[in-house]
Amino acid sequence: MSEEKINFMAKAEQYLKPEVIRNVARLDLRAKFIVEGFLSGLHTSPFHGFSVEFSEHRRYSTGDDPKDIDWLVYAKTDRYYVKKYQAETNITGYLMLDLSESMGYTFRQELTKFEYSVSLAAALAYMMIHQQDPVGLVTFDQKLRTILPAKSRRSQLATILALLARAQPAGPTEIAHSLRQFAPMVKHKSLIMLFSDLLVDPEPVLDSLRLLRHAGHDVIVFNVLDEAEVTFPFSGSVSLRDPETEKQLKLDASGIRNDYLEAMKELQETYKKECLAMGADFVPLDTSMRFDTALVEYLSQRRARF
Repeated sequence: MSEEKINFMAKAEQYLKPEVIRNVARLDLRAKFIVEGFLSGLHTSPFHGFSVEFSEHRRYSTGDDPKDIDWLVYAKTDRYYVKKYQAETNITGYLMLDLSESMGYTFRQELTKFEYSVSLAAALAYMMIHQQDPVGLVTFDQKLRTILPAKSRRSQLATILALLARAQPAGPTEIAHSLRQFAPMVKHKSLIMLFSDLLVDPEPVLDSLRLLRHAGHDVIVFNVLDEAEVTFPFSGSVSLRDPETEKQLKLDASGIRNDYLEAMKELQETYKKECLAMGADFVPLDTSMRFDTALVEYLSQRRARF
């Protein structure tokens, strides 16, 4: 491998680290860097070339992208033909982003849960648009706030990134209600990607996910937590505040650590077990993780189905 290629890979892969990506202000560049870093790490992976497979040639017609013209065929036939590609995983996707205030939390990581989710959603939108898959965006708190229909044209990416850049976490959330509200709006079988900390009663959420699965949709749940919510690195007397109810509790960290960690483990195990039972995918993440953890999980599950 050339020194230039090695340097490129090293530079690209650094953007898989949340503490580095935080310094990239523009969301389009952030998404691009995450995806390029991810792809640079797939040079020996079975996912290499995952996006599309060459199918056949067909005559060029109005509306086709001139970039798809096969100039070698033109040189031989003096006629315009385009390469027809068949997406290996062609499906409509919807990114569903939780706007609850709790998503705006970070203890010592560079990215809040919300910023991490936005970066990951932007990267997934970037990937789907570039492999010609329609993708839309839904944001919600206690009700649906943004509903962008799925499209595959390149301008869709700019629209999604603009909406993500303007979104802000604030107030309480109703995940189950929002999922149920959105379900009848999706007329065709789609891939629903949910980004949330899921710090609510799991049963109503799971019931809503079952409703989506019953309708034939594929579901991937990205459970994004702050690193501190997973490891509970606190000591001494701590004051904990629920950002959505404003309730505060003053507790002895060492006295509740084991109970807290057990409760968090049980919550995630419940989501994981029930998602598996209904045929949905559950991807636990925390804000200290590199983005390729989620991207590899997403692609492996998507390829397994299609």
